[in-house]
Amino acid sequence: MNDNSGSTGGTPVKRVVWASALGTTVEYYDFTLYATTAALVFNEVFFPAGDPLVGTLAAFATFFVGYLARPLGGLIFGHFGDKLGRKNVLIITMVMMGMGTFAIGLLPSYETIGVAAPLLLVLIRLIQGLGMGGEYGGGVLMALEYSPRRRQGFFTSLVHIGTPAGVLLPVGLVTLLDATLPAGAYDAWAWRLPFLASILLILVGVYIRLRVSESPEFVKARAEREVQSLPAKEVFARHGVKVVMSIIAKIAESGLFNVYYVVAIAYITTELGLPREPVLLAVLIACLLECGTLPLFGALSDRVGRRRVYIGGAVFQILLAVPFFLMVQTGDFWLTTLAMSLGLAVGHGAMYGAQAALFANLYPVAVRYTGLSVTQQIGATLGGGLAPLVGTALLAAGGGHWTWLVFYAIGIAVLSSLAATRLGAGEARYRPVGPDSPVEKAPSLDKESL
Repeated sequence: MNDNSGSTGGTPVKRVVWASALGTTVEYYDFTLYATTAALVFNEVFFPAGDPLVGTLAAFATFFVGYLARPLGGLIFGHFGDKLGRKNVLIITMVMMGMGTFAIGLLPSYETIGVAAPLLLVLIRLIQGLGMGGEYGGGVLMALEYSPRRRQGFFTSLVHIGTPAGVLLPVGLVTLLDATLPAGAYDAWAWRLPFLASILLILVGVYIRLRVSESPEFVKARAEREVQSLPAKEVFARHGVKVVMSIIAKIAESGLFNVYYVVAIAYITTELGLPREPVLLAVLIACLLECGTLPLFGALSDRVGRRRVYIGGAVFQILLAVPFFLMVQTGDFWLTTLAMSLGLAVGHGAMYGAQAALFANLYPVAVRYTGLSVTQQIGATLGGGLAPLVGTALLAAGGGHWTWLVFYAIGIAVLSSLAATRLGAGEARYRPVGPDSPVEKAPSLDKESL
C-alpha cells in the first residue's frame, strides 16, 4: 500500500478527520466558553441586574442570538459549499468563528461603555453564528466523503469528538483560572484569557485545512456537471419531509446537551448556591468520557444501523431525566459526576455518535452541504439554542425547582425519537456493505491511516 493509503484526492483520511475535528472543536470551544462565562460572569459584566437569575436569563438570550444566525449561515455557506466546494468555505467559517471569540475577549464591560457593550456582544454573536452555521456541514462532509461507506459512522463520529473536546478546553481553562487566581480575579478580568487564547486554535486549524484536498465526491459531482444552481431550492422541493423530520430529530440531541451542561451549571451555582469548581470538574470528567464513547457508538451504528443507535440514545435520556436532577440536587460531587457522565457520555454520546452519517446520507452529494447544514442549524437552534433560555425560565417559573425542566427534557426526547423513526427510508444507503455489495466502495484503510 502506498503513502496515500486510506486517502483519496491525495490527502490521507487521518488529516481530513483531524481538520474536521479541529473545526468542530473551535465551534464548540466558542459556544461552550460563551455559555460557561454567561452562566458565571456575563450577568454582571454585560447585563447587570438586581436579580442574578434575571441577569443570567439576559446573558442566555444573547447566547440564543448566536444560534439564530446559524440557519442563515447554513444556507449561505451550504450554497457555496455545494456550488464551489467544501474546502475554501471551511477556512472562511473557521476564521469567522475564532475571530469572534477573540473579539469578545477584548470587549469593554457595561460599566465602561454602557449599553454599547451588550449591543456589540450581540453583533459579534451574530457573526459567529453565521460562521458556525456553515462549519458543521462542511466539516462532517469532508470526513464522510473521504471515508469507506461501511465505516462512515465511525469516521464521522471522530469529527464529533471535537464537541466534548470543545467543552473540555474552555471549562478546563475556566476551572484552572478560577482555582489558582486570587479571589475575584476571574470575575474581574481573567475570564477574558480563554477568549483570547482561541487564536491558537484558529492558527492550527487554518494551517491543517490549507493542506487538505477538496472532497473527492464533490470533485466527481462537479466533473459530471451535477452541481445545482440553487441547492436550497432542490433540498426543500425534493427532500422536504426529510428536512423537517431530521430537524425535529436533532432537537433533543442538541437541547439535552445544553440542559446537562449549561442549565445544570446555572442551577447548581445560582439556585443551590454551591461552588462552581466541583460542577465544572464533573463536566470535565463527563466530556472526557464522551471523547471515548463517541467512536464506540459511531462504530456500533455501522453494525446495527444509525437510526437504532440514535433512537436508543433518546430513549435512554427519557429514562435519565428524573434521576439526573435527583442526583444533581444532592450537591454531592460524585453523584453530580455520575449524572453528567450518564447524560453526556451515554445518552448524548449515542445520539451524536450516530448522527452525522445518519443525517448526511439523507441527501445526494450535489445538495448535501445545504441539506445537512439546514438540518443541523435549525435543529440546533430549536434545541441547543433555546434550551438555556427555556431551562432558566422554567427554573424561575418553578421557584428554582427543576420539575418543569424535567417535563421539557422528556418532551423533546420523545419528540425527537418519534421523528427519527421517520428517517428509516434511507437506512439501506448506509447499512454495512459486504465485499460483493453493488454499492460503490471507498478505498480501504489500514491501521496506519488513522
